[in-house]
Amino acid sequence: MTTSYTLPHGTTVGELIASGTSCLTQAGVGFGHGTANAHDEATWLVLWQLGLPIDSPLEDEQDAIDNQAVTAEQSAQVAELFDKRITSRKPAAYLTQEAWLVGVPFYIDERSIVPRSFIAELLADGSIDHFLSDKTRKVLDLCTGNGSLACLAAMAYPEVEVTGADLSTDALAVARINVDKHGLQERVTLVETDGLSRVPGPWDLILCNPPYVNADSMSKLPAEYRAEPELALAGGTDGMDFIRDLFAAAPAAMTEDAVLVLEIGNERAFFEAAFPLLPVFWLDTSAGEDQVLLVTRAALLAQAKLLAQ
Repeated sequence: MTTSYTLPHGTTVGELIASGTSCLTQAGVGFGHGTANAHDEATWLVLWQLGLPIDSPLEDEQDAIDNQAVTAEQSAQVAELFDKRITSRKPAAYLTQEAWLVGVPFYIDERSIVPRSFIAELLADGSIDHFLSDKTRKVLDLCTGNGSLACLAAMAYPEVEVTGADLSTDALAVARINVDKHGLQERVTLVETDGLSRVPGPWDLILCNPPYVNADSMSKLPAEYRAEPELALAGGTDGMDFIRDLFAAAPAAMTEDAVLVLEIGNERAFFEAAFPLLPVFWLDTSAGEDQVLLVTRAALLAQAKLLAQ
């Protein structure tokens, strides 16, 4: 059955956002690729289509933007974009070819998963800095996707060398665009690899937002998520397949005081069931304390020793 919806319309930016919010709600689209609700996504799409600033303005500036007049042609262009968003069920970021993390814009297209890692927040606010050795010089962003975390790590730590690694050559092509876009060619190296096989380190810090979605959840994902490369999402029956291999190989690729920062989304229960003997630090993000964890090399070695007994 076809969902009925009324496309956005109006003579001001505010009217387009309001009617666009209703449109997305009526159409029942899925969110989670940079926005969490219909209003925020409608705002993003309207402002992007009209060429207006997407970063959050001050309240008085927002009032001025909301009251800004739009032409009939502009209104029609906005309606066309919303119709494409709804009928294609593609994430908005694929339509705009732009995604923002902690205020930094990144290029994105369908060759790579839409960047949305909460690790970005931790890099920006320094939450993991006190876990790092003063000798931290080499950082690996494993499963780099479009390269956003690799770029943000290079921005956060001006003295380090960063390597962004991924199995997907398509994703690495998108990452190359972002490394060049932010002028980080001398700081960020990109490598095609299956896990740690071609990036043996040793690394002082490993960042990883791996495929971790369990099989049952994969089967129930909204269409917007199914528009993304499955390779970047599917983590096996319990979502932990990649992580098991990573934890087994990581100690040999880490310096003595190294740490690994891992995003697992909503899979904490599966993680703790898979690694009941492993002590980790759960890190606070805007989504709570269940999304991202930090584990030391020493803890990984201790777990391996216990498992071997």
